Amino acid sequence: MYADPGAKPLAGKITLVTGASRGVGRGIARGLGEAGATVWITGRTVQRGATPEPGTIESVAAEVDALGGKGIAVRCDHGVDEEIRALFARIETESGRLDVLVNNVHSGVHDMAEGVDRRFWQLEPEDWDRMNGVGLRGHYVASVYAARMMTRQRSGLILNVSSFGSIAYLFDVAYGVGKAALDRLTADMAIELRSEGVAVISLWPGLVRTELTERIIEEATPGYRRIFEAYGESTMIAGRAAAALAAQQDNLRRTGRVMIAAEVMRRAGVRDEHGRKPCSPRSLTTFAKALFPGRSQRLAVLVPHVNLPLPLAGWIVRKFSEILKKRGYRVVGRAPG
Repeated sequence: MYADPGAKPLAGKITLVTGASRGVGRGIARGLGEAGATVWITGRTVQRGATPEPGTIESVAAEVDALGGKGIAVRCDHGVDEEIRALFARIETESGRLDVLVNNVHSGVHDMAEGVDRRFWQLEPEDWDRMNGVGLRGHYVASVYAARMMTRQRSGLILNVSSFGSIAYLFDVAYGVGKAALDRLTADMAIELRSEGVAVISLWPGLVRTELTERIIEEATPGYRRIFEAYGESTMIAGRAAAALAAQQDNLRRTGRVMIAAEVMRRAGVRDEHGRKPCSPRSLTTFAKALFPGRSQRLAVLVPHVNLPLPLAGWIVRKFSEILKKRGYRVVGRAPG
């Protein structure tokens, strides 16, 4: 939480979070709303009755309202260019500006979970399109329309939700290539937008405890469950990190860079929903929690809070993914996107 619980550093700011009906997107929408922003929330899952249902864009908009922001739910399929264009036209008409775009939507999560124990040649080629059509191309299209608005106002921030999978093998081939390309998108857009006063940053959450990963944890053996739990973080880590970055006045100094959500929070002095300083997924403390069994985990607090170099953190990510492949943690069932 912020040092001042009543602080609303994003009051008056207009933000957009794509793919925010659940998971990381929901956490980011809530984090921006908590900081006082108006949050446009997109997704394909909408309420079917009079009361907002959990896991819908309407329910997340209601959560944003309850946290002190203003939530606006808009159904949008980010695989359809015309729907993206219409979304930004509506934002410009109704809000007049856009201060923050968070590119988070991803349509291949369930394919990734169901195929976690298979290799790329055992999957169908169209899985690539589901993974990267929305989660990469859709981000590019949204950024085009956001940049047209932001360059006119000569200010703005584009946050691309990426992953450690961009530097090390994680889940599958299509996922890693998509995340590496997304970080390159961040770097190259930053070059062209810097002179226009617009910053672009890649935000890396850790192993986020979403509705989907919780199901994987339930199936894991005790030893592997310990690894999941040590590295698992709530969606509000990404949410409060995004809000902290959106509140900064000097984002052009960090434009084009990759930033790890928990580390952003620690530097900003923002705590998680339990009042704790979050540990980076690459910290020695987190690593120790994953290694120490049972009650010995309490000894992890004695380990210095030192962040491992990214190449070493990447090695840990790859080993984690190999565990998933070996154990065959496939999550069956598909939720609506």
